[in-house]
Amino acid sequence: MPPKRRYLPSLGSFATFEVAAKHLSFTMAGTELNVTQAAISQQIRGLEKALGATLFVRKHNSLELTPAGESLLRAVSRGLDDICDGIDAILSPPDVAVITCSGTNAAVACWLKPFVDRFRADNPDMRFVLLASDEDDALRNFDEVDVSIICGNERCDVGERLYYLFPETVEPMCSPEYLRKHGPIDDPNSLERAHLLELHRKHWSANAIGWQAVTWEDWFRAMGIAIPPFVPSLVSNNYPLLLNAAVNGEGVILGWHHLVKAELEAGRLCRLFDNPLQVDRGYYLKLNSASLGKPHVLQFIEFVLSGLVGTTQNTPWRSLTG
Repeated sequence: MPPKRRYLPSLGSFATFEVAAKHLSFTMAGTELNVTQAAISQQIRGLEKALGATLFVRKHNSLELTPAGESLLRAVSRGLDDICDGIDAILSPPDVAVITCSGTNAAVACWLKPFVDRFRADNPDMRFVLLASDEDDALRNFDEVDVSIICGNERCDVGERLYYLFPETVEPMCSPEYLRKHGPIDDPNSLERAHLLELHRKHWSANAIGWQAVTWEDWFRAMGIAIPPFVPSLVSNNYPLLLNAAVNGEGVILGWHHLVKAELEAGRLCRLFDNPLQVDRGYYLKLNSASLGKPHVLQFIEFVLSGLVGTTQNTPWRSLTG
């Protein structure tokens, strides 16, 4: 006989448990919930006492879920998801079409958002939720997410669908103003005296960035150029910030073709040479299985794919079903 609800531990303790189980770290759970590690540990101990079961195996520098902990995590996750679905049903009128997309900060802000703007201009009643994060790769698996932008991964679960977009291509770019002030930059060797803008390694080590970095050193090596060690003039883990700095004339950036397209077309950035570096991996749109039957989501995907035809990103696309 299941326990009566009035005797259950607090819902807050179950939510804390789910976060701790997700990270397998009381410290990281405390950071996410903005409380101390000690407070997380105390709540988990209280929950274990109330349930009469050990939920975590506490090792020296790590945690593991016990079988009881794994069972509870499945139940708690389902319960919290049901609560979220109930809240969404209350807050979102059923006759409003909403498309939820996820990706990294740069992919959402620099690549996806222009498509969203043009689609909404033709479909003013359409609503979008854009979830951008360089820290949480799990966003793509949230039930509410319809479409995700992913890189270098042709695998998907049964029922999901992948649409190939384009290969990853980068090359040096700067603003016309920077080129006037600091040029000429006639060949790749001229970059030794330029102000280089670089992505911090923290960007590539984040949980949502599951592929290897493309750095200035990679580009120089691919061009067969041996340069002495250099210190970039500006480093950040946020690519849109670096892109804005390049547009403002602060230096030379490695421009990912799909992220800088609007800036190039507007003349705010210019290519320095015809020396792009194409990486052996691609970008995809992932359509979650729960969204296969949503006509407005499929309409948006078709809009995006048709928008790539005839552009510099015009690589034939295909869908992959698991």
